[in-house]
Amino acid sequence: MVTWFWQRGRRPEERALKLRARGDHGDVRRVDFEELAPDVDTFLGQAAYLQLGYFETLSALIAPTPELAQKESLSAAAGAALDKHRALTAIIRDRGDDPLEVMLPFREPLDAFRRATHGARSLETMLSVHITAGMLDDFYLALSASYGDAGRRSAHVLRARSDRESLVGILTEAIDGDEQWRALLAMWGRRLVGDTLLIARAALRRTALDEAEEKRVEPVFTDLMAAHSRRMAALGLDA
Repeated sequence: MVTWFWQRGRRPEERALKLRARGDHGDVRRVDFEELAPDVDTFLGQAAYLQLGYFETLSALIAPTPELAQKESLSAAAGAALDKHRALTAIIRDRGDDPLEVMLPFREPLDAFRRATHGARSLETMLSVHITAGMLDDFYLALSASYGDAGRRSAHVLRARSDRESLVGILTEAIDGDEQWRALLAMWGRRLVGDTLLIARAALRRTALDEAEEKRVEPVFTDLMAAHSRRMAALGLDA
């Protein structure tokens, strides 16, 4: 039986979700989430386990990829994900917690998410990592301002170089001049959005929101979708 994020017991801490407006390097646009944002263990456990999953997914793509340059690109992206995972688990340890215990409640649902977004072909899976990791990094960055020093350290980790740009190069090369790949990956990219937004919404303390709460969370998900559209456009794909 799957135990979803919101079913896990949480510490009675109040959290406030903050989101930096696009292009704004001054004041942080604050979205009040005191009753909705996850506790710090949920935040860190999910973020750390997601990075471990991306490492596993990218590593599995290396062996069946024939071109050496592409193997190197996948290795770089996998290594960056592993570095982020290790950095996030270090934050958990510094808080006096066991990373395995903090991540364990999220293993089953996040593995299910990874299976659901794993493509039938390597290029689809590469696009999955590029799109879902980008969206969820944005989401956890928006959350990070709520957690004091742990949040500041996590934001630094999430902003670190991901080397997923190398995946963009592989995808762009396949798409250029091949309309079948363009159409297939555009459709796949649109499919990924729903599953990824469900993961983000499931991280909230409550998933059944009233009208006022929906208005409070709307700016976050609007920005996630805008960033997704930009990623797709950069690949030459329609969002």
